[in-house]
Amino acid sequence: MSTDRPMNSETIEQTKQQIRGLVSEIAQLSKSDLNADEYYAALMQRIVSALAAVGGAVWLLNDSRRTELRYQINLSETLLDSASEDADLHRRLLDRVMKTGEPQLIPPSSGASDEAGGGNPTRYLLVLAPLVADGKVEGVIEVFQRPDSQPATQRGYLRFLVQMCELAGEWLKSQKLKVFSDRHSLWANADHFARLVHESLDTRETCYTIVNEGRRLIGCDRVSVAIMRGNRCKVEAISGQDSIEHRSNIVTTMNKLATRVTAMGEPLWFDGSAEDLPPQISEALDAYIDESYAKTLTIIPIRRPKTAEERTNERGGDQTHETNEANEIIGALIVEQLETDVPSEVLTPRIDLVFEHAARSLANSLDHNGIILMPLLKAISSLSFVVKAHNLPKTLSITAAVIVVLLCLFLVPADFDLKAKGTLQPTVRRDVFASMSGRVEEVFVEDKAMVKGPQYGPDGELIEPGAALIRLENEDLEIELKDVSGRLESTIEQLSSAQKSQLSDRGLNRFEKTQLAGQIRELKVTRDSLHEQLDLVLKKRENLIIRAPISGQAIINWDVEKSLKSRSIDRGQVLMTIADLSSEWELELYMKEGRMSHISDAQAVIKEDLNVRYILATNPGIELEGTVKSVHGATQMHEQEGSSVRIAVQIDKADIHELRPGATVTGGVQCGRAPLGYTWFHEVFEWVQTNLLF
Repeated sequence: MSTDRPMNSETIEQTKQQIRGLVSEIAQLSKSDLNADEYYAALMQRIVSALAAVGGAVWLLNDSRRTELRYQINLSETLLDSASEDADLHRRLLDRVMKTGEPQLIPPSSGASDEAGGGNPTRYLLVLAPLVADGKVEGVIEVFQRPDSQPATQRGYLRFLVQMCELAGEWLKSQKLKVFSDRHSLWANADHFARLVHESLDTRETCYTIVNEGRRLIGCDRVSVAIMRGNRCKVEAISGQDSIEHRSNIVTTMNKLATRVTAMGEPLWFDGSAEDLPPQISEALDAYIDESYAKTLTIIPIRRPKTAEERTNERGGDQTHETNEANEIIGALIVEQLETDVPSEVLTPRIDLVFEHAARSLANSLDHNGIILMPLLKAISSLSFVVKAHNLPKTLSITAAVIVVLLCLFLVPADFDLKAKGTLQPTVRRDVFASMSGRVEEVFVEDKAMVKGPQYGPDGELIEPGAALIRLENEDLEIELKDVSGRLESTIEQLSSAQKSQLSDRGLNRFEKTQLAGQIRELKVTRDSLHEQLDLVLKKRENLIIRAPISGQAIINWDVEKSLKSRSIDRGQVLMTIADLSSEWELELYMKEGRMSHISDAQAVIKEDLNVRYILATNPGIELEGTVKSVHGATQMHEQEGSSVRIAVQIDKADIHELRPGATVTGGVQCGRAPLGYTWFHEVFEWVQTNLLF
């Protein structure tokens, strides 16, 4: 006995140290910010370890004040089966402890005489202690202990569990305070959101308030609002973006998905699985997820809320509930999580809160902006200060001045001239085209090389029709020429050799003679064909020399060496222009096609050859006159003027001191007289007729 006593004392001391360590850990846990699942698991594991118990469980009251298992260790299957008699008896026991708020020791296989009191259906000693926070029982902690211990030891179990429940109660109290604080912050944010979202009646401003403030309230990554335009949804605002690129892939696919969801009329809740969705929704959803990489996506159709009168008639005065299933859909609320992971039990009520305010504010803004002439009414109301007494004289003076100006614009006539840009050109001129592709090898003329003749005087060098202007080189053509020439020479040699063999007639039988005659005929056909090919190639070669189509002056770029020499050109490319400066000169005006109706009307009313006033860019200080000679029948695309009609204007070249082909001209075709306002703003009137009234 004397040898065992020190060992027992040492073992007891070690056990006490372990229990103290576990209690210290539980105390630290109760001061931590662990979530409920982690805390209850750590708490029960340490309690069961400290008491060397078989198992244990944490039972809490849910929102409906019913007992709910939160965590368990070695809980028997009969107690887990809610339909069993043992589970029902055990539940009534827990309800009794929660109702009385007193810790209890319940022997195994025992029960109260009153059925409502419950009992212990297990073969273990039940150690029960209420979990109290702020003086209110919130649950029960239960420990399954072996029943063979002494009564004093069992009471020690109960005292220890009560102390641990007090620590757990402090943790629960801190969690409730945190929840209340978060809830208070949430409602403060909700109040701020409600005030902002109903502050403006401008639709665009309302949409941006919904998405930006709604994202902060919900705590997600992105919120968007789409508005119904006809039978399609169009994204109006995206959180964090000042403007939207409607042609981008992500916006296009979002529009398509929102349109199909609103057409279905039911909300879409996507959490990564697209099963059981209609094919049209699944297809649009897959396309959007590929662009956005959203982990969760919620699209709720926004229906127009009922008015107070409609709710009263529908519910007989009870306005606490409202159903909008049959109401018109005016848009959609789109909520996405890209990186965040807010649980659905937190996300859903926040989305509902944002949705309710968004539906009413958006409906109000759409109704307000749908009023006829609302922009004009806003403008008038913003100018109400002008009719105040101290501003009235100024207002009347400005109004009178505006009326006078308007009367002048409508009543005072003015010359109605239609202006157009153009060029000064001689009437006889021809563009020189490249008849074949190639590289410019030699240029025989210079810029402004003149025709020599009695009408020009002794200066200048004659460019006769057919005179060589440019020589091209075409390597492919040279190769083809050598190939045809070589094959022709070879064929002629073969034909000559065959004819000599035929004339000699040395030892040839009849078959060989016949074969030789056929070969000679074939060689003659080949020779004739190659002669024809050679003639064609030579003709092509002649086309490499570009010749003048008419007599006149060559008009090319000022630097011939840089503009043409060694330059590769394509067939049909314009190389230069030959102009006969001795011929008459004219203006080529490029009139915009939208003005041609005025010219046609003026020709019908005034005269065919309408007067034209023009100025040259080379001498802008002098205004000259001409007459319309012809109007081209087709519209052409001009580099600077766009779609235009060419008008030829006859002029007197004696009026112009320096004739420069291609000089820029600004001309005005005189189409009679019209009110001053129309002459100034006729293009504005025509634009309104074309783009707004049509």
